Amino acid sequence: MTEKQLKILGWIATAMSVMMYVSYLAQIKNNLAGNKGDFIQPTVAAINCTLWVCYGLFKEKRDLPLVAANLPGIVFGLVTAVTALM
Repeated sequence: MTEKQLKILGWIATAMSVMMYVSYLAQIKNNLAGNKGDFIQPTVAAINCTLWVCYGLFKEKRDLPLVAANLPGIVFGLVTAVTALM
């Protein structure tokens, strides 16, 4: 695979990852409506995403697709976990 193809693949994977975390919106809506989901999975997802964002930012050559792919997971994971506990 060429460098250009890998870059395109990276951004496609980033878009898919963002969509995966945006799918938490349905669970957040259910949590707020009183149909509580489990808080463990989104909490672990938020921790995992935090670690990947740190890795992507602090490595010598920043990995922005990795950061962009995981940043929404921190936000949506935490919001999902908190609303499950409310």
